[in-house]
Amino acid sequence: MDNTMQSFQGQLLLDGGTLNGSFFSRSVVLICQHDKEGAFGLILNRCMDHSIQELTSEIVPTTLEDTLVFVGGPVQPGALSFLISDQLNLGEMIIPDVSMGHSFDQLTNLCKTNRITQNIRLFSGYSGWNPGQLDDEIKQGAWMTHPADRNLIFD
Repeated sequence: MDNTMQSFQGQLLLDGGTLNGSFFSRSVVLICQHDKEGAFGLILNRCMDHSIQELTSEIVPTTLEDTLVFVGGPVQPGALSFLISDQLNLGEMIIPDVSMGHSFDQLTNLCKTNRITQNIRLFSGYSGWNPGQLDDEIKQGAWMTHPADRNLIFD
């Protein structure tokens, strides 16, 4: 028996049409981590209409003051995550040219290196699945998958 699991890291999850009425209805989720311990993702298409400056008491770098924050998911609302597209691939690499971080200090340091090639997207909260849960949901048709790329994530 083959015990290897398929990792969906770097895949987009698209509502398969069965999530009506749930938190994830019509969501597009980037799977950032997926292994035998579960999965971690960020919703890409649910903007909060609030800037990072409005949501934190931290001193926000001027380059980020007006940056809108997205709802990453229902788990730990207020927990910061961010995706960055940069040739240096700083943080945890999700796909080539896209990395993830969780520290406000790391985000502040990245802003000091602001380059033309850099895109940043901020998230409050995240989406999480227990071991095997995401695999089961995909098998049941709750989600369709599509490979993520830099343009789909940031544009």
